[in-house]
Amino acid sequence: MELKITCIPGDGIGPEIVAQAKKVVDKAGEVYGFTPIYTDILMGGASIDVHGVPLTDEAIATAKSADAVLMGSIGGDTTKSPWYKLPPNLRPEAGLLKIRKALNLFANLRPALLYKELAGACPLKEEISSKGFDIMIMRELTGGLYFGDRKTVEENGVRKAIDTLTYDENEIRRIAIKGFDIARKRKQKVTSVDKANVLDSSRLWRSVVEEVAKDYPDVILEHMLVDNCAMQLVKDPAQFDVILTENMFGDILSDEASMVTGSIGMLASASLNDTKFGLYEPSHGSAPDIAGLDVANPIATILSAAMMLRYSFDLDDAADAIEAAVQQVLQEGYRTGDIYSENCKKVGCKEMGELIASRVK
Repeated sequence: MELKITCIPGDGIGPEIVAQAKKVVDKAGEVYGFTPIYTDILMGGASIDVHGVPLTDEAIATAKSADAVLMGSIGGDTTKSPWYKLPPNLRPEAGLLKIRKALNLFANLRPALLYKELAGACPLKEEISSKGFDIMIMRELTGGLYFGDRKTVEENGVRKAIDTLTYDENEIRRIAIKGFDIARKRKQKVTSVDKANVLDSSRLWRSVVEEVAKDYPDVILEHMLVDNCAMQLVKDPAQFDVILTENMFGDILSDEASMVTGSIGMLASASLNDTKFGLYEPSHGSAPDIAGLDVANPIATILSAAMMLRYSFDLDDAADAIEAAVQQVLQEGYRTGDIYSENCKKVGCKEMGELIASRVK
């Protein structure tokens, strides 16, 4: 079985962490009988340096011809890099928005998992962190406030800004279906997060989610207002399984959840369309200050690759094996600098990748 994977090494530490993810996927392929076929494309600053734009149409075509995309990180130092002297539509991050739109990646999956080996890094009280948690935040990615009409005008000498929040029922239904499907692979619970006490868009959201829930009698559905959800994430994160929500709420809540785990360097993500195609990337940035020093943490990218095997290729056993290998390495006390604590064994990016690959069984 051949897996056609387009890789975007990106900027900063991106090439280093993608190289380690490839190494782990290759080992999983040897064990579970599949062959990854990689094709690299440029995006972000790397593409600007070569092509003058953050993403070319040719690169998009290559991505579309694959079964999945595995990405590192893009961007640079916003205060120093010449990339950020360019117009906004030509800066590195514009490439990410362009590829999401071109590939119709409307469903963003952001897991927030607290490993018991890293519980000491969790900023919450021990009585909370000791229970552990494993959350999947499902964020609608291509609609809502970020993609609505916007303008800034002057009326009677006063400047006024207008941003439009719009969702139709089809946009809500397709992300809800994804959310319930993912819940079936997990603990069969969906918490739909909205602001239905104020917003019409949220009232429609809640109504459509309830319609979808009728097709999933085995999945528990609960509704929660976004302000309450933000509070509950720090009060009792163990109560959540799948959090299903719209674009802006998901942006905020997923960042909150990531920091509750103690290190964003451990967190994977996926963006899916209405087929099994997806783009998989770590939740963290490009960390240009440590690029090339072999100190970056590759685990988020490796776990993103595990998500790729699970959701785009239905290779659940291989994904489980990679996740178990990560757990084993942590149990053995190996740490990159960002998660290091006393009495652990500090390793670099390359060695961490090699350790995890060697433990894929």
